[in-house]
Amino acid sequence: MLRVKKISETYDMKVFTDQGDYFGDIEETILSMNKVYGWRVKSTKNSFLSRVLGTAKGVIVPHQFVKAVGDIFIISKAAVPSADEETEEKTAAPLATTTEEY
Repeated sequence: MLRVKKISETYDMKVFTDQGDYFGDIEETILSMNKVYGWRVKSTKNSFLSRVLGTAKGVIVPHQFVKAVGDIFIISKAAVPSADEETEEKTAAPLATTTEEY
């Protein structure tokens, strides 16, 4: 049976990777033409994002990387920025976009 969630119920939900790492909290939904385009995930204390991003406030995760929404969000590990990406040249488009300011 398909369960429907209201977008307003997703705010401040915990986000985990499919490997069990705590990623951050949902801050905002990004809509495009009445469809969910992505999710703004804020970096929180002790989250994976705070260790990788440093001073950035969060990332935008495209909806295609969301695997499940229930009591928590589960996202694909492919959406997770790695520490190695910071040192590599920015030749390819990033999977998850960092957001310095909102």
